[in-house]
Amino acid sequence: MSEIVAQGKNIVRDYVVPGGMFKSDRTVRALKGVDFSVERGKTLALVGESGCGKSTLARIITMIDAQTDGDFQIEGQTIDIAKHRPTADQRRKVQIVFQNPYGSLNPRQKIGDVLMEPLLLNTDDTANDRRDKAHDLLKKVGLGPEHFDRYPHMFSGGQRQRIAIARALILNPSLLVLDEPVSALDLSVQAQILNLLADLQDEFDLTYIFVSHDLSVVKYICDEIMVMYFGEVVERGSRDAVFSDPQHEYTQTLFKATPRADVESIRARLAAKQAKMAAGS
Repeated sequence: MSEIVAQGKNIVRDYVVPGGMFKSDRTVRALKGVDFSVERGKTLALVGESGCGKSTLARIITMIDAQTDGDFQIEGQTIDIAKHRPTADQRRKVQIVFQNPYGSLNPRQKIGDVLMEPLLLNTDDTANDRRDKAHDLLKKVGLGPEHFDRYPHMFSGGQRQRIAIARALILNPSLLVLDEPVSALDLSVQAQILNLLADLQDEFDLTYIFVSHDLSVVKYICDEIMVMYFGEVVERGSRDAVFSDPQHEYTQTLFKATPRADVESIRARLAAKQAKMAAGS
């Protein structure tokens, strides 16, 4: 039987919007009873346009925000940060890779320090152990020991995202939340990062929740898709089922509005773009 790493039942999230001087406060329901689960070693994609609630759900999963109602569990442990502060062990189990590789790294920290800091704060590892683990993860994400003492401004966007992935993995988490991890990158670099994520998942049996605004890159990496619309799940199913026969009208609209962006399509569009530039020169 497959092990469930993360699951939520009837997750609700309300926000109170101040009304100002002449209006009373009002409550906006960003999540309207969302159910989800993801098995170990699998990838669940949260898909939808801006404002659909996927980022709100990701903030609850990463223990940044609390759910207003509902049951949320990580490896069978109930998490509700409004009632109980998460333990250090619980926080280590969930890590996040943000969208912007330029803003997610401290520009004043060397890359080695960026990677070793979580170990310094959360483990009893010696300095040599921390250094060895950081060097090993740099290699795993396609970088080398020569990058250890460099600063973030010395790296490209794709390299910075590789560093961010290494930092997220340094504590050996049970779940990695990927918040639009390739949307800020060039098309060719997107393909490289997607391949890297797939390789790391196979090697370490990683569990991903992949947040995206469309149905494009998720096709290459996800096992299941959960389509969200105005705080509700309107469609969920396996990758093959959703892509071959989308049932909900909103999902069908997303398909029509979104260009194909699997790795092969990314390469084809990149080649077409380069050919067009060459023809114009």
